[in-house]
Amino acid sequence: MRIDPLYIFPNLFTGASIYLGILAISYAFMGRFTLACWLVLVSLIFDGLDGRVARLTGTTSKFGVEFDSLADVVAFGVAPAMILFFYTGFHYGKFGVVVAGLYVVFGAIRLARFNITTTQNEPNVFIGLPIPAAAVFVVSWLLFEMYLSRIYPHYSYEILLFLMVASLAVSLLMVSNIRYPSFKKMNLERFGFKKIIVFLMLVLAILFIYPIFTIVTLITLYVCFGPSRAMYYLLARRFNKD
Repeated sequence: MRIDPLYIFPNLFTGASIYLGILAISYAFMGRFTLACWLVLVSLIFDGLDGRVARLTGTTSKFGVEFDSLADVVAFGVAPAMILFFYTGFHYGKFGVVVAGLYVVFGAIRLARFNITTTQNEPNVFIGLPIPAAAVFVVSWLLFEMYLSRIYPHYSYEILLFLMVASLAVSLLMVSNIRYPSFKKMNLERFGFKKIIVFLMLVLAILFIYPIFTIVTLITLYVCFGPSRAMYYLLARRFNKD
């Protein structure tokens, strides 16, 4: 049986995402937490590329879909959970173990549900918080705490306690029915090419000057958007009934 070399190409990106996840866990175990967090963020780039490369080259396959899900469990499930646990979770005893464990289990459930319902859901929304977004939330807040603790060390305990509780909340959001916007099939034509370029240049400029603060702000707004939107519609329905 002859194998088209093009089918190997997108799966290389998926394999690289897994490898970076394992590297992140290894460096976290060695105490190099900043590098471990950045490796998770870099693996996000490879995760985004594999699907797009497969679609561009016409090499999408069931194997690629399953491989991508397994990669996400490692890079965005196990890796962030272990980094969080090695950095601060072990200080909280059983609670730290529960947070790390539930994050991985609920992340895996989120991926399994996505795989079996992807053709039934609306193309522009995700049902439940996507696991890559949850991973970015955890590691970006860890990077933010590492940066802030050098300047204001007395705020470190409060930030880490918030992150432990927030990580548990993020785990629950992954298996919730709360809708989150998907930017994969977003129609950008209605915004205009010039507006998109100007907006992207501004975001990249801010990201260059304040990388950690920008990532933390954007991902926190995204995570909070789902519950805020759900609460708004719930209250709107209640007021309309009255």
